[in-house]
Amino acid sequence: MPELPLDQVRTLLAVIDEGTFDAAAAALHVTPSAVSQRVKALEQRTGRVLLQRTKPVRPTESGEVLVRFARQLARLESDARGELGMNGTGEPTRVSVAVNADSLATWFLRALRRVPPEPVICFELRREDEDHTAALLREGQVMAAVTSSPDPVPGCSVRALGRMRYLPVAAPEFTASHLTGPLRDALTEAPVVVFDRRDDFQDAFVQRLRRGQGAAGALRHYVPTSEGFVEAVTVGLGWGMVPEAQAEPLLHAGRLVHFAPEHWVDVPLYWQQWKLDSPALVTVAEAVAGAARETLRG
Repeated sequence: MPELPLDQVRTLLAVIDEGTFDAAAAALHVTPSAVSQRVKALEQRTGRVLLQRTKPVRPTESGEVLVRFARQLARLESDARGELGMNGTGEPTRVSVAVNADSLATWFLRALRRVPPEPVICFELRREDEDHTAALLREGQVMAAVTSSPDPVPGCSVRALGRMRYLPVAAPEFTASHLTGPLRDALTEAPVVVFDRRDDFQDAFVQRLRRGQGAAGALRHYVPTSEGFVEAVTVGLGWGMVPEAQAEPLLHAGRLVHFAPEHWVDVPLYWQQWKLDSPALVTVAEAVAGAARETLRG
């Protein structure tokens, strides 16, 4: 089986991170020709096309495997240097995590506060919908992710965190003016708040009430932050599915109404991470799992 020359693998990663062959050459302090030769040699060795020559350059499916390997290799090297005392004084360990906006707004940052001060960790968070965070793991962009998928990405382990409950809510005035009559019909006409154009959560709720028929109303307000989404619903722009943790204080204050009290949606969340014996990654995983047990539903 052919070996994977580390200089070629690291060069491939540099091209992905920098976006172009020229930028990768500058980062590696070599010529663009040398970068091109290393990538071609790696493609010949693996027998696969590894890069899409676009701007910026993107990995192919085979390239993603090697990019993930290169990042894992860099993580292991950094951990080894730390254990040998070869890192600079106080140099932090970077841990990159993909996390959905609602977890970020409700419980995830508190989880990171549980991480012990040693080793020193620098968090790099990537916000992405829980249905798509696994893709960042697959591409090697992050080391761990909060995801809705129980199926592990190749090279990753997975553990259940719990369920995040979402409530269908609206402002009292909005409920009185738009959600009168049969609810299953009113929701197909009422204005609705959605996170972005990939967000089909509200549509799925309506289809559930209507046994697979119809969708939420055509008048849609797109609000792509968790806090902004809740505020848009609270001020009466439309109805929406809001995490229980964000909805409860507003329900108690009378600023929101749970207009379908017998209905809610539970979204299971999972923690996926690289299968690496990395002290920093283990520490973060334990902190996240502990906070999830206290915050999410079992």
